[in-house]
Amino acid sequence: MIRTILLACLSILLVASIITKPDAAFQASLQGLTVWWNIVFPGLLPFLTLLELMLAFGAVHALGTLLHPLMRKLFRLPGETGVAMVIGWTGGFPCGAETAAALRKSNTLTAKQGNRLLALSHLPSPLFMLLVVGTGFLHRPELGIAIALIVWLSALLPALVAARFTRREPVQTGQAAVDRPAAGIFRQAAKAMREARERDGRTFGKLLGDAVSVAVYKLMAIGGFMIFCAVLVKLMEPLLPSSIPPFVLSGLIESHIGTYAVSAFSFAGGVPWKAAAIAAVLSWGGISALLQAGSAIAGTGLSLRSLAIARILQSAVAFLLMLLCWKPLTWLMNGVTPAASAFAWQHDETYTSGIGAIRAGDLLSLWPYAPALLLIFTCGITLLAAVSVISARLRLR
Repeated sequence: MIRTILLACLSILLVASIITKPDAAFQASLQGLTVWWNIVFPGLLPFLTLLELMLAFGAVHALGTLLHPLMRKLFRLPGETGVAMVIGWTGGFPCGAETAAALRKSNTLTAKQGNRLLALSHLPSPLFMLLVVGTGFLHRPELGIAIALIVWLSALLPALVAARFTRREPVQTGQAAVDRPAAGIFRQAAKAMREARERDGRTFGKLLGDAVSVAVYKLMAIGGFMIFCAVLVKLMEPLLPSSIPPFVLSGLIESHIGTYAVSAFSFAGGVPWKAAAIAAVLSWGGISALLQAGSAIAGTGLSLRSLAIARILQSAVAFLLMLLCWKPLTWLMNGVTPAASAFAWQHDETYTSGIGAIRAGDLLSLWPYAPALLLIFTCGITLLAAVSVISARLRLR
């Protein structure tokens, strides 16, 4: 009851603020719309459509099956949670939370397991990090690659540590009773892909139309959050002490406008500190990402407070990892992509023009970085498959 009254009072206060400052609210709304329409929407629509096609054709389910032994051995989670991890890491907010909630509702995992899975799978979209942040906001695609690697690593490390201090829990009714033989893991992946395609059953024409519709719906939801949070940030700015950088409030509330605010801010420490701040904002995800997760997990017994604590921890880990790994990442990017030689610059020359000037044409081509991205993806899949096979064999002994 108290929470309801508090939320009602805050809503009334927000409406009153918009009425008293309509010009500021309109300008903030227009700025959020500009970034979304000119960069986020055209940059992500084709790739979100392809992601929906991958889900329908079962490619994501096949990758999830490859992760079955890995999830059991390393994270002490049911093997079925591999699908949630793959969907969350490829689809972004709130795909991982929705899948974790579905597994919890089917009694595939306990509440404790669900909370750990939620923290591991509720991550920003890699397409947003590579395309929008790397090429659109920063005009440095190699920075997008580095930021994505750090964000993923900051999610993996706390999950691995938490698993080491977690006792193995009894098998739930929805879990598979036996482990998959190591020798047949690839056959199981192919079977999962075929079964997912058969369950879908839509023709290619119908599937393509639905994929576009779902992608547009997701982008509309993202746009709504961005515009609302941009207005909220603008109205709260006068309350912020002058000693606090302006991007802190944006990053606290919404990751899309937060990362843009960070990319437009000049850091005394140069590019490494800017990249670290962006990684921290993306790992946190913003209050809007928490609200999306809260909507997905409602009625499942999963804890939004636990997710918020995990997000704060991952944000701190991401910030520190980026600073600690800056030189190794510089060496890696210079080695795999000659075009990324500017990655080692220590002075801040990222894109910082006005928010109204940014356009879809500002998205640089990722084609020079395609070999590096393909190499990283191939090595990642190979490594996951190898670790899964080894984990399955060790478990069967």
